[in-house]
Amino acid sequence: MLIPMANAPVKHHYKDLIIELLRKELRVRYKRLALGYLWSVMSPLMYAGLYYVVFSKILRIHAENYPLFLVAGLFPWQWMTNTIMAAPTTFISNYQLIKKTLFPRFLIPVVISMQDAIHFLISLPVIILFMILFNGKVTWAWLYAAPLMIFVHFGIAYSLNLMLATLTVFFRDLERFLQIGMAFLFYLTPVLYSETMIPEQYQPLIMYHPFAPLMINWRNLFMTGEIRFDYLLSSLIWCGGIWVVANIIYKRLSWRFAEVL
Repeated sequence: MLIPMANAPVKHHYKDLIIELLRKELRVRYKRLALGYLWSVMSPLMYAGLYYVVFSKILRIHAENYPLFLVAGLFPWQWMTNTIMAAPTTFISNYQLIKKTLFPRFLIPVVISMQDAIHFLISLPVIILFMILFNGKVTWAWLYAAPLMIFVHFGIAYSLNLMLATLTVFFRDLERFLQIGMAFLFYLTPVLYSETMIPEQYQPLIMYHPFAPLMINWRNLFMTGEIRFDYLLSSLIWCGGIWVVANIIYKRLSWRFAEVL
């Protein structure tokens, strides 16, 4: 029996499987954690506090409403990095399910991406509180910008998880490279600093960064209530490109999952 491609329509009876997988992932993620979901909120807040002390008080980097600036960048970044860093274990930790059950394997990365998206959405009240405290703005642009951003963010995160999870089944060392790569990308992404601090001759390179336009737009949406459409277009192109590559890799390798795992 052929495994459906990652772009195949999700049948109605897969909804129950998605729900059960989502419950399973949430139970595993917070098993034996007394504070449970609160860690998803506390982690970026603690890092925001650390970066605020280091960059604002010690290094004296000036940025208007810097606490909101940090929170508006770190929460979206956490969504992206959590989904990507879960990729090495996405299929490997579900090897028993993959070996014993016939179902579209791409549903597992879908569930991983969904749980991180849910955590981000539930953390929005924390960001809104910072917006109230540090002069953030809610405008009519939120009505179209927020759904578009969530769609694009989910698409990039899911596609990267699918691609990296597939490759890690065959190349286990990829997990080590991924940890180093995400650390580099964090500092190469305008999360702790504004894109205006990048030398002018290098600013056009932002469009060629897979995460920078998306993170900048999230921060702009929370701080000014506006987004840049050229950055949104760049994110859409990245989303489509990564999705295509992920599907090709998945289609060519997923039929061997059961024998390798």
